[in-house]
Amino acid sequence: MTMSYYTLGNSGLRVTRLALGTMTFGTEWGWGAEKQAAREMFDAYVEAGGNFFDTADLYTGGTAEAWLGEFIAERGLRDKAVIASKFAMNMQPGNPNAGGNGRKNIMRAVDASLKRLGTDYIDLYLLHIWDRLTPAEEVMRTLDDLVRMGKVRHVGLSDVPAWYAGRAQAIAELRGYEPVSALQLEYSLAERAIEHEFVPFGTRHGAGIMVWSPLASGLLSGKYRPTQTGNAGRLDGFRNSTHPGFQKFTQRNWAIVAELEKVASDLARSMPQVALNWVATQPGVATVILGATTPAQMRDNLGALDFEIPAALRERLDLVSSIPAPFPYSYFGSEIQARVTGGAVTGDKPSGYTSPVLVEGESASVSTS
Repeated sequence: MTMSYYTLGNSGLRVTRLALGTMTFGTEWGWGAEKQAAREMFDAYVEAGGNFFDTADLYTGGTAEAWLGEFIAERGLRDKAVIASKFAMNMQPGNPNAGGNGRKNIMRAVDASLKRLGTDYIDLYLLHIWDRLTPAEEVMRTLDDLVRMGKVRHVGLSDVPAWYAGRAQAIAELRGYEPVSALQLEYSLAERAIEHEFVPFGTRHGAGIMVWSPLASGLLSGKYRPTQTGNAGRLDGFRNSTHPGFQKFTQRNWAIVAELEKVASDLARSMPQVALNWVATQPGVATVILGATTPAQMRDNLGALDFEIPAALRERLDLVSSIPAPFPYSYFGSEIQARVTGGAVTGDKPSGYTSPVLVEGESASVSTS
């Protein structure tokens, strides 16, 4: 396969359209990959041309960051590798300032991650999850300080409300801070809520979307079936959990799985490849994080962009996975727009109206998202 690159948001950072996720590096959580399997997945990804590695201080209690740093060092890839890590989760029970989005924790967390990764800078540093407390002003000022200190190159947000992301970006623009270049969000055929707020925000205000859980925690891999018994996998372990990321066993999602299986058969491709291809080619998506647990899964995932989904088949996937537009988007239909425009016909600007000028010698495989 041939990897192509997108610039991440409005930044000049070029990343491959498939990123290597490391949440499965280690078995501390009761599932995941042993070190040799993790190394094989890393090697397969690098040999396919990948350059974007996603991790976090929380992942497997720090093992993921440590192994990733070790694997990158072993192959002498630090200058080529784009490392993304995250802060917010607390791994020190009883110490409320060892987690969250406050300045004290950010400063503590970045130094701990740098030590585990064995590097002196992180290419993309993201707030892992909104703590529902810390003002965006404090977060953006602290992240900008890290950029000015040289510990971080670019910054991003993960799992925050759209209004919070918008405020953070406005603060950065107003005060000259490092802007938000990436939004890391859950997105898949089974989870399409980001299309109403985050995709328009990201495309209009310079934040490329990094997709996590593109296979809906494995649901779209085809290994789960709509039965109460007989499924063997991580989702079954969370069947009775209240964790929102694992509440996937619904009638709507089973219908998606059934249609995905038919489309994959028509294309002579695996179900994971089709699901990954669909999400990677959606508007606003800069990169898709692969979260395999075995080398075989990784090799299959890496073939996800070697084909195109024909329009007719894509329409079937769009239809079965569609969700009703929430208010106020449900209110923006043609009847209301006709009242806004007085009945005059309006439309989008012609293609290329605001397109940037291609720099001479620029590779056509580099796009902006």
